[in-house]
Amino acid sequence: MFVLYVSITLITALAAGAGTWMNYTRHPTPVAAAKQVQVPESWMVPLGTLQGLGALGLIAGFVFPPIGLAAATGLVLYFIGAVIAHLRVGDRHYGAVLPALALVVTTLVVTVAYRLG
Repeated sequence: MFVLYVSITLITALAAGAGTWMNYTRHPTPVAAAKQVQVPESWMVPLGTLQGLGALGLIAGFVFPPIGLAAATGLVLYFIGAVIAHLRVGDRHYGAVLPALALVVTTLVVTVAYRLG
């Protein structure tokens, strides 16, 4: 279980870190997605910061388990919000949102299972 926990947590942290970089650099992919769901481009850095904090929290969770659990929960809420943003405007082309949501939910489930032992 330890190897699964470490592996999925690192993969999720790397993905969230990549999302942070994409938002900070205003990569065309998240910018287009934001326009599609009518999210102002000025929100790109704050949204990227939330992803980055989630990534750092997952890594910190190796040493301080409650922080990792909080980070995984926060990332789940972040991507639920992204799904809601797509639904709000009637957009059914979620892009990477659904796979990302699946990844963070898996991370949360594995984290809870590992920590409860």
